[in-house]
Amino acid sequence: MHPIHRLRPARASLRRKIAGLAAATACLVAAAVGVLVHIWTAQDIHERAEAQATNSVYAAMDTYRRTGTLTDGAELDPADLPAALRHPADSDRHTAYDGRVDGNVGPSVWGAQRVDGSGNRVLAVRVNMSSEFYTLRRLDAVMVAASLIALAAAVPLAVYGAGLLGRRLRRVSETAVRISAGDLDARTGPTKGRDEVADIAATVDLMADSLSRRLRTERQFTADVAHELRTPVGGLLAAVDLLPPGETEELLRARVRDLRGLVEDLLEISRLDAGAEQPVRARVPFGAVVAEAVTRTGLDTEVTVAGAGAGADADADADAPSEKAGQTVETDPRRIERIVGNLVVNAHRHGATPVRVTVAGRTVVVRDHGPGFPPDLLREGPRRFHTGATERGAGHGLGLTIALGQARLLGAELRLDNAPDGGAVATLRLPA
Repeated sequence: MHPIHRLRPARASLRRKIAGLAAATACLVAAAVGVLVHIWTAQDIHERAEAQATNSVYAAMDTYRRTGTLTDGAELDPADLPAALRHPADSDRHTAYDGRVDGNVGPSVWGAQRVDGSGNRVLAVRVNMSSEFYTLRRLDAVMVAASLIALAAAVPLAVYGAGLLGRRLRRVSETAVRISAGDLDARTGPTKGRDEVADIAATVDLMADSLSRRLRTERQFTADVAHELRTPVGGLLAAVDLLPPGETEELLRARVRDLRGLVEDLLEISRLDAGAEQPVRARVPFGAVVAEAVTRTGLDTEVTVAGAGAGADADADADAPSEKAGQTVETDPRRIERIVGNLVVNAHRHGATPVRVTVAGRTVVVRDHGPGFPPDLLREGPRRFHTGATERGAGHGLGLTIALGQARLLGAELRLDNAPDGGAVATLRLPA
């Protein structure tokens, strides 16, 4: 039986994703704001330069017409004047942008006006925007630095927030894992916040409450039925003793004995489910306890204790205690006998001979040479009243369930596998 794998939330992955999302969002916002500020500032610089050029050329033209002198940096037919302002045919055009840069001059905006209505001479004023664009570049650098600072502050905050979210999700995940492992009393409890995580935690707790109530009801019903059946089954056994010897008496006695075994198994399962069983531990020779358990089954089974010889059949004469004593362990010998006996009976009932039991240290391996365990049993574990056998009278499907419950009570591991060369293998490992 494969162990339940613990579900581990991808905490690092969640943190990376949230931090990456925060970083991407911060970069996107910073880039959008930076681009908008750059475009708006550049347009404002250009518009102010055009207004200054227009005002300057009108003032210079007025002074030139009145006094004949050039002021405010005005020039007549300058060589660098853009072609759009040089031709008098374009009478509506008074400003033009000049993107050329010469040292500290440029880009510029030219303002121009013809000196008279019929002449080709043009009076022009050049407004240098180099200082404004230098300020714009400094503003861009400040925006980039501010964006990097905001990004450096946003990512740790996002990682911290993701950690808080991850811890809350981890609590819910651990509760779900404990419930799936059989701990029906596991609850997440109150969680901080009123968000989706709190809703999930409340839903998991509600599901656990409902599942716990249903399972407890079913277990109580099974225990009540088994307890109530003990009296009539005992009466049947007494009644069978009054029958005259014969085939009918033997058949009835066998059936009543099977019924009594079923009732006792149901009672044992109900006690295990209710947690009413407690192990009584003692220091015992492990190999001898296992050999005695195999002997009690009355089935032809080979027992081998590591370091104690080649082994012998359990139904043969018992060897000397020193030969099969094995390692001394502290455990509940009655429950060990119950587990090993059920495993051996199951191997003979659903497997094939030879059946071998090997004891090594604190480990017992029960191996048969039959078809092996069904795939659904290895995948889902033993199920009650499910034997995997098509024939009637081949058992009630409770042996492995009881063995697994007793192993859990002892803190031991019971693993069910199939051997590579065929046959079922049940391995019981006691805790150190």
